Amino acid sequence: MTAAQETRSPVVRGTRPGPVAQGGVAHAPSRAARAAILGAIGLLFLLPIVAMVEFTLRKGLGGGYDASRWVALAQDGLTGQYRQVLVALGNSVALAVGAVLIVLLLLVPTLLLVHIRFPRLRRVMEFICILPISIPAIVLVVGLAPVYSLLSRLVGSGVWTLAFAYGITVLPYAYRAIQANLDGVDVRTLSEAARTLGAGWGSVLFRVLVPNLRRGILAAAFIAVAVVLGEFTIASLLSRVNLQTALVVVSKSDPYTAVILSLLALTFAFLLLLLIGRLGAERTRPRRRRPIGGQP
Repeated sequence: MTAAQETRSPVVRGTRPGPVAQGGVAHAPSRAARAAILGAIGLLFLLPIVAMVEFTLRKGLGGGYDASRWVALAQDGLTGQYRQVLVALGNSVALAVGAVLIVLLLLVPTLLLVHIRFPRLRRVMEFICILPISIPAIVLVVGLAPVYSLLSRLVGSGVWTLAFAYGITVLPYAYRAIQANLDGVDVRTLSEAARTLGAGWGSVLFRVLVPNLRRGILAAAFIAVAVVLGEFTIASLLSRVNLQTALVVVSKSDPYTAVILSLLALTFAFLLLLLIGRLGAERTRPRRRRPIGGQP
């Protein structure tokens, strides 16, 4: 009997080996099951959009459909009475960028510091970051109102000040995204190895740790942008103008145009998230190794 035969695992008669999917993952859903799940989820998201499009094409009490409202909005553009929507869209995009920068610049270094130097504080850090999700937005505004009253006297009441409140709002989602990536990376070993090779803490952070956390950071940016573009309660109660508050104002005078603008806003948000994902995919794509000797 050869060594290969001796090390071969025994097979019990009457049994079949369990199904193993491609890539070595057992009990993975089949291609048909995946297609059915994705189709059901896609249909769930598609139905409201189809209903919105159908609503904008209605002629009114006379019945029938036409695209006159779309044509009128395209001809007039967003320069007349709907100019406020364009300004509000710019405000929401700027607030999304500000919230992403505030959360990532504060959260990523703090999480890395806790993991490397203070692992006992991990539960405390988790509690602090998850806490805002358990507080309703209207209660959060009640607590932030005195702060914004003082802030308006010091630096003004510009719409950019909402970025601080939005940073608190998106904190739980960003924490979960980055923490899930941190759990799969041994940051302590990576930092100790880099320090042993003579790298400074700046190089360790930006050239060793952050590239390994790029997927979690990208997911946190995704969620932050989506939450900020759809936020209404805080901006409305603090008397600030963003995309959602502007759409509510338009809907009071022309509900059909408000739905059209909502569809355009959804399209813009989808393209923006697609662009963020595309940029992240290009940065994370592995480089091809050049063959030795210049051979193809």
